[in-house]
Amino acid sequence: MIDSLVVFVVSLLIGALGIHVGAWLIADISDYTYAVFTALLGAIVWGVVGFFFGWVPLLGPAIVLLAYLAVVKRRYPGGWIDAAGITLVAWIAVLVVLYVLATAELTTYDAIGVPGT
Repeated sequence: MIDSLVVFVVSLLIGALGIHVGAWLIADISDYTYAVFTALLGAIVWGVVGFFFGWVPLLGPAIVLLAYLAVVKRRYPGGWIDAAGITLVAWIAVLVVLYVLATAELTTYDAIGVPGT
């Protein structure tokens, strides 16, 4: 149980780091705590919407991604393009961090709060 909690928290913090970098580059906002809550909300929304709609072929994953983008759009200034930019930068930043950590054999390629990682 404790191991799962530690993995969840570390994965959430890595996901939040990606969102933080994305928000800093796209929206010029530098607040890591805000990014942690955004990552947590995004993970919850991703999970709930994915549970109800993720099984629908082709349309399901699009709905899930749109719901995640809506969370980012709601939490940060700007429109859908800025939300997509923050998410894309977050995804790339998380992949870089996870690559470095996995190369050092400290983790696997998973992070909570950023889709597709």
